[in-house]
Amino acid sequence: MSDDDGVMTPWPDADVESDANWDERAPAPRGGVEYAALHNAQRLVQDRLSGAALAPDVAKEITEQLLDVAELLAVHQVSEADRHDGWRPDLAGRGHPLLPPYFIDDEGDARLSGRVTFTRFYLGGNGAAHGGAHPLLFDDVLGRVMNHHQPSVARTAFLKVNYRRVTPLDVELRFEATRDRVDGRKRWGSARLFDASGALLSDAEGLFLQLLPGQA
Repeated sequence: MSDDDGVMTPWPDADVESDANWDERAPAPRGGVEYAALHNAQRLVQDRLSGAALAPDVAKEITEQLLDVAELLAVHQVSEADRHDGWRPDLAGRGHPLLPPYFIDDEGDARLSGRVTFTRFYLGGNGAAHGGAHPLLFDDVLGRVMNHHQPSVARTAFLKVNYRRVTPLDVELRFEATRDRVDGRKRWGSARLFDASGALLSDAEGLFLQLLPGQA
């Protein structure tokens, strides 16, 4: 779908008012249940490869199989607007393989909240999630809340992340994001990540700039 400026977006319509969960208000899913299963399998491969120590012959065999899959996928490449990855709000991380596997559970006019589990793929070291995974999460959810019920799309201009505690792997965590202030083209927001006890693990503040006519 597209917003009022014609910019393509995978998010549900901004003018939809509902008490239903965010994913229940999403547009018809691209690729159906078959793509959902493929996305889940791809995430599993990411995690298993990240945690694997392979003998040379096994590594060679897996490499050959992956190259066969890559060749099969090559003939199905489409334009950005027609792709499936990133356009599935009902899947972890919108179905985007790079994003941490998060889900939005609740959304209002200027806020949202949800849950995320950093899997083995996002390991930084010593059992902790990679510091670079936090900005990926915050930028994506802040991008959503910054553009919800707004007249046109805004892009990230500034994002600062503060790391308060070690973020564990394979544990469900909770996040929230808010649009805190709008000043002309400038939209300010913040986001927070908590563990199950409510302890703050990291937080972020960001500035998003509303696009000018003709920008995308």
